[in-house]
Amino acid sequence: MLEHDKPVTRAWVLHPDIKSDPSRRDPAAGLEEATALAFALPDLDVIGGDVVRLPRIHAGKLFGSGKIEELGAKFKANDIELVLVDGPVSPVQQRNLEKAWKVKLLDRTGLILEIFSDRARTKEGVLQVEMAALSYQRTRLVRAWTHLERQRGGLGFVGGPGETQIEADRRAIDEQLGRLRKQLAKVVKTRELHRAARAKVPFPIVALVGYTNAGKSTLFNRVTGSDVFAKDMLFATLDPTMRRIELPAGDEVIMSDTVGFISDLPTELVAAFRATLEEVLDADLIVHVRDISHAQTEEQAEDVHAILRSLGVGEGAPIIEVWNKIDQLSADETESMLTQAARRDNLFAISALTGEGIEPLLDAISQAVKEPRTQERLTLGFADGKARAWLFAQGVVTADEQVDDGYHIDVLWTQLQKDRFLKLKAGSGGVAH
Repeated sequence: MLEHDKPVTRAWVLHPDIKSDPSRRDPAAGLEEATALAFALPDLDVIGGDVVRLPRIHAGKLFGSGKIEELGAKFKANDIELVLVDGPVSPVQQRNLEKAWKVKLLDRTGLILEIFSDRARTKEGVLQVEMAALSYQRTRLVRAWTHLERQRGGLGFVGGPGETQIEADRRAIDEQLGRLRKQLAKVVKTRELHRAARAKVPFPIVALVGYTNAGKSTLFNRVTGSDVFAKDMLFATLDPTMRRIELPAGDEVIMSDTVGFISDLPTELVAAFRATLEEVLDADLIVHVRDISHAQTEEQAEDVHAILRSLGVGEGAPIIEVWNKIDQLSADETESMLTQAARRDNLFAISALTGEGIEPLLDAISQAVKEPRTQERLTLGFADGKARAWLFAQGVVTADEQVDDGYHIDVLWTQLQKDRFLKLKAGSGGVAH
């Protein structure tokens, strides 16, 4: 974790606007998001920021010599200690820019790693972030990259000269990664046991997903009565939180709050990111929360859908879309959003902060998880005692008859319960008929 009692670091944010980049987006919005990322770290004082327009990337120094000189003068005039570049910076570029500007430099990957390090709370989250940080540092160990100082606490990317220099080579990092993988394997096994236990609970899982700072945790707190950390800040939530709640219609569900999505997620963090989304993988309903007041709300929605697709999340689960933060719109805009939402199925305009629109949303969640039930007859052997007990625990058995080779059991169940039963049977090495 970063030490919050050390001096605040004066930082400047740069968003390179590369004209030749096919995935180029609105540079002003890019700078705004990068600045918000910087504000997510309590030890940074963001003094200012610039969009730097580039026709192309300069291999050795990222920027041209004239721009480097111009920015260097600005950093010196403002006593800047750390420059944050919103994009990838190679080790060679980083070394050259730090030398030219006499500051520390952090690229987008390094900044997000710092935030994840500051926020991770669960054992798995901490291990995943530490592994990601080591993988990132490993790429920096090139061409006598020994001038990076390691600070006490945090990941060592932010701050002034530390007490000791990094002297670990690739072998030392690889050994540490090996140790962390072993620890992580134990933690993941424990989590899998917890998931297996939850699978026996007859409640559907409703997962909240969305771009970072869309208001998921605020909605989660309002619906569940919890006090999950919710703040107008990127990556306020990093570890998944689950609560069992009773909806107004009487249905019980497990609601999961997840880490916010973001564009250009560092490759080193994909594994850590996926681990925080494991509850979403098994979700029966996905609620996609959008900040409808954000200027880039459409692009953010595209990023969320792209990440869901890449992770194979929710392919069979229905999705409800929620347009949040209508309290930040004008009266006319709010009316327009409410009208659009009323015309479309599975779309709701709400304010998680004020509570407007929450009741219709909860009613829709109740309907979405209230699956039709079908009557079926199963044949179980005498060795299938656990599976038979699971059916009774679910309350789906309508008749149970012992026969020569086992049991004939009549059940009235949902497709969800059937799927979970088949998974249970497959895991125990048998299949019901």
